[in-house]
Amino acid sequence: MAIATCADATLWCLSRGSLNSGKCWLQISPACCRWQLKACRNFSDRKRKNVLINNGFHGFGIRVRAGPDESNDIFKEIVGDGDHSLQGNGDVPEIAHDELARSDIALSEGRSNQEAIGNERDELLEELARSQAKLQEYADMIKHDKELAVAELKAAESLFNHKLQESTDEKVALESKLVLAKQEALELAVQVEKLAELAFQQATSHILEDAWLRVSAAETSAAEAAYRIEEQIRSATEGTISSIADQSTDAINKALSEAEQARSFAEKAVAALSGGANLIDEITALRSQNFALQNAVSDLEYRLLIMKSEAERLKSELEQALAQAKASYLRANAAEKALNDLQELTKKKSVEKEEEVRSSLEKMKEAVAEREREAGKAFKVELESIMATVEAIKETACLKDQAYMRRCAALQRSLKASEAASEVWRRRAEIAESILHGEKSPGEDEEDVDYLVNEGRIDLLTGDDSQKWKLLAEGPRREIPEWMARRIRTICPKLPPRKVNMSEALAAKSLSLNLPKPDEVWSIAQEKPKEADMLVEHVIEKEAIEKKRKALERALQRKTVKWQRTPEETKLEPGTGTGREIVFQGFNWESWRRRWYLELAPKAADLSQSGMTAVWFPPPTESVAPQGYMPSDLYNLNSSYGSVEELKQCIEEMHAHDLLALGDVVLNHRCAQKQSPNGVWNIFGGKLAWGPEAIVCDDPNFQGQGNPSTGDIFHAAPNIDHSQEFVRRDIKDWLNWLRNDIGFDGWRLDFVRGFSGGYVKEYIEASNPAFAIGEYWDSLAYEGGNLCYNQDAHRQRIVNWINATGGTSSAFDVTTKGILHSALHNQYWRLIDPQGKPTGVMGWWPSRAVTFLENHDTGSTQGHWPFPRDKLGQGYAYILTHPGTPVIFYDHFYDFGLRDTITELIEARRRAGINCRSPVIIYHANNEGYVAKVDSSLVMKIGSFDWNPSKENNLEGTWQKFVDKGSDYQIWLRK
Repeated sequence: MAIATCADATLWCLSRGSLNSGKCWLQISPACCRWQLKACRNFSDRKRKNVLINNGFHGFGIRVRAGPDESNDIFKEIVGDGDHSLQGNGDVPEIAHDELARSDIALSEGRSNQEAIGNERDELLEELARSQAKLQEYADMIKHDKELAVAELKAAESLFNHKLQESTDEKVALESKLVLAKQEALELAVQVEKLAELAFQQATSHILEDAWLRVSAAETSAAEAAYRIEEQIRSATEGTISSIADQSTDAINKALSEAEQARSFAEKAVAALSGGANLIDEITALRSQNFALQNAVSDLEYRLLIMKSEAERLKSELEQALAQAKASYLRANAAEKALNDLQELTKKKSVEKEEEVRSSLEKMKEAVAEREREAGKAFKVELESIMATVEAIKETACLKDQAYMRRCAALQRSLKASEAASEVWRRRAEIAESILHGEKSPGEDEEDVDYLVNEGRIDLLTGDDSQKWKLLAEGPRREIPEWMARRIRTICPKLPPRKVNMSEALAAKSLSLNLPKPDEVWSIAQEKPKEADMLVEHVIEKEAIEKKRKALERALQRKTVKWQRTPEETKLEPGTGTGREIVFQGFNWESWRRRWYLELAPKAADLSQSGMTAVWFPPPTESVAPQGYMPSDLYNLNSSYGSVEELKQCIEEMHAHDLLALGDVVLNHRCAQKQSPNGVWNIFGGKLAWGPEAIVCDDPNFQGQGNPSTGDIFHAAPNIDHSQEFVRRDIKDWLNWLRNDIGFDGWRLDFVRGFSGGYVKEYIEASNPAFAIGEYWDSLAYEGGNLCYNQDAHRQRIVNWINATGGTSSAFDVTTKGILHSALHNQYWRLIDPQGKPTGVMGWWPSRAVTFLENHDTGSTQGHWPFPRDKLGQGYAYILTHPGTPVIFYDHFYDFGLRDTITELIEARRRAGINCRSPVIIYHANNEGYVAKVDSSLVMKIGSFDWNPSKENNLEGTWQKFVDKGSDYQIWLRK
């Protein structure tokens, strides 16, 4: 311990106005007195400090300092009255007079400071009142949220009980159906056994009869062949023998006649010899006759040899016939053996069939039992999930109550701390006021006040309250984060530099503080909650509860929708899907400028909730043009819209929300990647490396070597020859790859005017899409710049193309779009044709008509044929309440502010049960408006004329207005 005597000692008083203020110091400057200060140099012994006054004082000076440190000090001296007994200095009266004047000035400033303290106290009281009001508001809000949570819990419990009852009823119904199914299975098994036995008998009898008939026929044919051969041999032999006998008889007769003649000649010769005739002539004649007789004998021998050879031939034929008869006999034996084998095999197969029938019956029984067990398990799992959800809701409500209690406790602690702080300030203000007025000396009757001597400065500290101030200044028992400390340091008041000269310090005008704004200072209420904090934000808990509640509602809604869906709604048909499709075109002409797949995927939930069933994607392939309609390598799906991985993730997100993904495929043309030796771009690259043989020969720009085109020529790129077998095979493989590997469910076919619809039919049958739309774009009929009323030729061309596809594909109803452009400008008579049907493809083939108002070609930034902007509401009211498959354009839904309008119209279509085949009865179509009944549950009016269902004599039933847009359109639904 040391004794220090200071000629110009100062007394410092610590005073804090609020959490945001700095330190305010009082310095007592004894102008005419001496203070002897005795204090412990050890800072830890600050509670044992004393003040020793040796010489007394007539006045004392108080200087006020404000600042966070000792480097920037601002002082103001205050002189108080006192005893004028001084020691050692003869100029004390003049100094005391000056000090007295300065003390008066300081006193006035002290009073102003006191008023400032009072004002600050009032502000604290007002802040306390606001805190109480805010606390009451929080309490009311939490009470309201609690009531809402209790109501939601009761609703969830009632819904759970209702679903439980429905599940129980459904389980009973399933059990009854299962019993009936078992009975039907047993009856079916008995019938199958009987039918199998009867079929086996019939098949066996037919097989045996057929085999016997075949054997008997073979035996008969063999006998007939043998008989015919024997008859042929017999007739040939008899004929040959008879001819030989006849010829021999003739020869013998001739020989006898010749011999008789020779004898007569011999007799004549003898007579001549005896009678004197010419014997030489006679001998010559005999020789000639003898020679002729020899010739006849040789001729007979030659014929005999021929007859012998013929007899040999007939003999060989007879042997062959016998061999054939023997072979027929062997075949008959083989057939009989095969018949016996067939009988054995048939018996064996019948036994195997019976075993298979028995095993199939056993499998059916096991499958039924397994399905019953799986149904029971699924029901138990679903019941457990619902119970777990209810428990989670209860736990969430309990946590909410606990958070509310913790919040109230924290606010109460904050209020108590504020009250204690205000009390401390009040006490310190009273101490400072008493000191300033000289009513009380420092340390008098203040046992809890300590004086800290630190290089001539005394800090006024309060023992118990210092901990509260520490809590208020540093937060709820935790250190201030570094980022927050840096921010607090940046907003600390900028104080002027410390004045060394006292006169300059007193004359300085920079005495006010540049305090920060309340919203720039850290506070407990604005502190972000941390993992270990007891103070939890109520808003975060409320958002979590709301998120869980919405997730539960969506899950229950999805289950309810799936249970209520009828088989007709899920049945797929060629070209129409389920018949209740609503297609959303998920892009525009400028979508390629962004990572579109990443932007489209998050919208899947919103589109599904709005009523869409399918999303039309942009062309996915690599393309010369960034929009995708000039494809090159068909198997490269890294396009301007994103990578192939992003495309797959986007399609998966659509499937997760029960949305179909329709791919935009360009089959008419393809851009080449290499030049031919002639410098023509007609060599394709990638996996489908085609050449000029894949290009039609009547394309004038690309020197194709294929067949002529079956449609119109697209001059910007090589037109593909679809008559080539390898081209069609490659396109089928590509479409199946898009379906199976990438995930597309259907197609939007670009520029189908370029090739025959027969090829489209082949591609659709090979890839089996859930839905297909063809873009058959053709010009309407105009006369004198005005649209003609009769557009039958235009819609007939579209219908002809659909018919060429065998009805496997739908087509955009361009006719209806063109007519709506003019009809909605008080020409509603254009919406009915002479037969009383809707105009366009919708009136002739509604199940294949895809209606639309705008797409990426007509609207967006291209604007080739934009729909009238002020008539979009009426246009969607028409196509969404009429048959066909409507298409919603991306820009209209998200950019033009029509989202709520379109969603409301989709809801009306859903409630009325309108599908692509719904019938239409048109009541009015004139200059004033248009009225039609669609199906049996919806009536709609477009136009400004006064009409309602009660004014129509031919309209039966009770109708309730569902949508009322005044003179634009109105919709009624049947009650």
